[in-house]
Amino acid sequence: MAYDAIIVGGGHNGLVCAFYLARAGYKVRVLERRGVVGGAAITEEFHPGFRNSVASYSVSLLNPKVIADMELARHGLRVMLRPLSYFAPTDTGDYLILDRDKERSRREVARFSPRDADRLEAFHARLDGLVDLMRGLVLKTPPNPAGGARDLMGALGLANRVRGLGLQGQGDLLDLFGKSAGDLLDAWFETDVLKGLLGFDAIVGNYASPYSPGCAYVLLHHVFGEANGVRGAWGHAMGGMGSITQAMMAACLEAGVEISTDAPVREIAIAGGRATGVVLEDGSDLSARAVVSNLNPKLLFGKLVAPEHLGQPFKDRMSAWRCASGTFRMNVALSELPNFTALPSAGQAEHHGASILVAPSLAYLDQAYMDARMHGWARRPAIEMHIPSVIDDSLAPPGAHVASLFCHQFAPTLPDGSSWDDHREAAADQIVAEVTRHAPNFEGGILGRMILSPLDLERKLALTGGDIFHGALSLDQLFSARPALGHGDYRAPVRGLYMCGSGTHPGGGVTGAPGHNAAHEILRDLKGRRAKHLRPAHS
Repeated sequence: MAYDAIIVGGGHNGLVCAFYLARAGYKVRVLERRGVVGGAAITEEFHPGFRNSVASYSVSLLNPKVIADMELARHGLRVMLRPLSYFAPTDTGDYLILDRDKERSRREVARFSPRDADRLEAFHARLDGLVDLMRGLVLKTPPNPAGGARDLMGALGLANRVRGLGLQGQGDLLDLFGKSAGDLLDAWFETDVLKGLLGFDAIVGNYASPYSPGCAYVLLHHVFGEANGVRGAWGHAMGGMGSITQAMMAACLEAGVEISTDAPVREIAIAGGRATGVVLEDGSDLSARAVVSNLNPKLLFGKLVAPEHLGQPFKDRMSAWRCASGTFRMNVALSELPNFTALPSAGQAEHHGASILVAPSLAYLDQAYMDARMHGWARRPAIEMHIPSVIDDSLAPPGAHVASLFCHQFAPTLPDGSSWDDHREAAADQIVAEVTRHAPNFEGGILGRMILSPLDLERKLALTGGDIFHGALSLDQLFSARPALGHGDYRAPVRGLYMCGSGTHPGGGVTGAPGHNAAHEILRDLKGRRAKHLRPAHS
């Protein structure tokens, strides 16, 4: 049976792309190698009676247009805002709280430094100007440097947006792309824990020191989201992140999408210089006018597309495509809530619903990276912990809790050539020890744990090198250069082959934006406006 489009990979961007194509009246099929759709946005039981988001863990970047178009609320998605934004214990027994309440945040920072408290709002105001620029680009196809009038107009529109920032805003933009987060924050603030908290975002999904040039952009990438219409807020998807992709699947099925699980693809079928369909691992052939990959570009062009169909410059680009997020993921089942020495509590307290950060300074984050480079993982890792069961009692038995630990820095491959399979338990113990340093009852309260090293993330979720973004968010791998100049418009070098995953603009996170943007470019081609991209090479 022939399809208008086949989507390879049933992660959230693949589902979003499939939905828009099917809604436009096209026959679409999604092929997912695992037994469940959702990619890194899934919920699983990891200990008897305990469920949690497996990899991705929080809601903020999911685009409001995607939510509205797919009617995800009608399909069961419910998002609750965190009751508190950030709680960061220090090594000296103190803590810092930052919240959406600006005055409260100011008071908290003033306990450490009145100067920093006075500068905090100005810092966020300067950042917000750049955030607005980013939001305006999220659902836009990057201009192709080798394109035509439409791409030229897009480039001119971007130039006008940048011009509108004014000289100060343009300087801030240059700083974000050229400077390190550490240098930027050191110029603004003097409080170690404040800089550690703010700098943590610069290393999320980024195997780098906070002092690595260019990492300030990663900080911006994590702050331009919103939840439930509240800008800059982070929320919890009730039932875990799998509830997002289950709602997306329901929207796709309602639109007429065919979804196949346990259907791994062996290769992209190519004839006459054009993608004609796919071959499954079981040898089945499926034909389609368009083939759309939701995979990391390194996987797509390294395993599914035969090398003779790619030019040498593009092969060189994919060979050099950097995938290294330094991420180690854990879920733990808890008999009781952690009781933090810095802010003791009898039972549940407000800060248990916050993003709990173990990132007491930029120096701490820098040392964690240095340790990972030398030893394979940080002796004192940077940790973001959520306890979603304080918001969502469906995740754990009464009186018990689950905690998500999103940890950095952990080398994608170990420097001595050994396997993560031989060291995952030891690295997990190091993480537990670090949290227990701040909450002495934590280790004793653990009933079970799910451990996902960078290698586990690659095997389980096809995250190459454990890279949650499908490619580093560095200047040379962004916008029109994501994944390669000339192909930032979601069109691969092979006609009829498209890309809709996080390895395309605007990058990683549970956004739905790459799937949305790719679908609109594919629709242009399917409707004949750019039919040349779908025609065989000899035509």
